[in-house]
Amino acid sequence: MKRIISVMIFLLCAINVFSQLRSFDDIFPSMNETIRESAITDSGYVKTSRKEDGFDILASRNNARLDPSIVNIITRINPGYIVESITVIPSDKPVTLLNIYNALGKIQNLKGRLYSSATRNKDIPLFEEATRIAGEKQTNAIPDPSLATVLPQTETVYLRLKDVNFGNTFYRGEITLVQNGLRYTMSNFRNMTYLFVPVIREDKFIAQLYIEPIREGVLIYSIAGADVAHFFTLHIHVDSAISKRLAVITEWAADGIRLTR
Repeated sequence: MKRIISVMIFLLCAINVFSQLRSFDDIFPSMNETIRESAITDSGYVKTSRKEDGFDILASRNNARLDPSIVNIITRINPGYIVESITVIPSDKPVTLLNIYNALGKIQNLKGRLYSSATRNKDIPLFEEATRIAGEKQTNAIPDPSLATVLPQTETVYLRLKDVNFGNTFYRGEITLVQNGLRYTMSNFRNMTYLFVPVIREDKFIAQLYIEPIREGVLIYSIAGADVAHFFTLHIHVDSAISKRLAVITEWAADGIRLTR
């Protein structure tokens, strides 16, 4: 009898939590059906835009009910390029913000994730190494933490990612409770260089993930922006370079959520 009562209490709590979750349509009430269908595929929906053509940001139109800071953090660096993606991870089990927070803590899992290289005509790792570091001035590697049992209101972490194109890149990761989810902001606190020449100055690349449990599973809204040195915009496909990095970071978060739930 006690076991039956315990199960009933659990189910009632689960139903109550579920009823409080927003749906995809609650967040994007006027979203195009084609985009909505694409968002629930494994690759999600991806959109790129350039400053010269005028930005058309999904989260800023269609009556999207997202905290303005999610987009404002990107636009404040006056980027030349913006990439957005929307991914929904289906789940038949409740996913908590603590599950999501623990997934974002596994920095080492960024290592070796593949992307399709057009110049090499094959899939190669984007980040050859990935580690947490002690701070902006103390770049010695430190281990990822064990699973947390308490969700912090805000936290700042530091990362060193050995990028296949830029070599060692250094990021500040800021995790904050926002609205109904977690906002994870990655910004470079050192120049990103190619052959010792700065391509993206410090704090001029920002990738941001907003992750929220929803009725359909887990929503990941990702947006990245970069202000790239003009010379390099003439010789590289900046849109593609940002898209690939955002895709790898988003997939890392999504895979981590699938494992921790």
